[in-house]
Amino acid sequence: MSSLSQSPSPSLRERVAALDWRAIEASLHELGFARTPPVLTPAECAALVALWDQDARFRKRIDMAQHRFGVGEYKYFAHPLPPLVRALRTHAYRRLAPIANRWAQALRSDVRYPPSLRGFLAECHAQGQSRPTPLLLRYRPGGYNCLHQDLYGKVAFPLQLTCFLSRPGQDYGGGEFLLVEQRPRMQSRGEVIVGAQGEIVIFPVGAHPAPGARGPYRAVMRHGVSRLLSGQRYALGVIFHDAT
Repeated sequence: MSSLSQSPSPSLRERVAALDWRAIEASLHELGFARTPPVLTPAECAALVALWDQDARFRKRIDMAQHRFGVGEYKYFAHPLPPLVRALRTHAYRRLAPIANRWAQALRSDVRYPPSLRGFLAECHAQGQSRPTPLLLRYRPGGYNCLHQDLYGKVAFPLQLTCFLSRPGQDYGGGEFLLVEQRPRMQSRGEVIVGAQGEIVIFPVGAHPAPGARGPYRAVMRHGVSRLLSGQRYALGVIFHDAT
């Protein structure tokens, strides 16, 4: 069949729009996180991994061990963001902003989030938060990431994304994505996620409204990565607020 007669692959905007956002919000409400089917293609994942050695694309490199964050490395992208990262950040924000506003209402917060990423970033920049926060992470055998939250200033969007760029069981072993929810006056609850290449996990930056017998309560969540046993593991982190 001629390539001219084949249907073009959906754009990233179309792929994000086609996700079941009602189910995503239901999962966020019930579990505090949501998983998507693969959104990025294998070629897109490989293209992002290939950026790792292009130092001009990044504004800062962090060695986790130096800061006692774990063992591994991550690099914050510089402006301009790669088109794929910029598109994912823009289109995912548009879908998540209504959910974030419903979270704020449930937690009795007066904060409201603009419908577009551009409007939200204007609020960040007005508070002196202008450094981009999307990042690439790399782990090698023995690497891990301690449980943490990604808060970079006064303004923070309550949801973020992790996209798995490597193939579990083929590119690496171990290195599971971890989520731990701290519930008031209860024991913590943990989740272990082995993400397929291109899959996205959506989860709280800090806290989320968890369903309780007397209505929603504030449950704090942290995330990390378990120890890598073999190979190399790459991931893309998309945080919507900029940093000071």
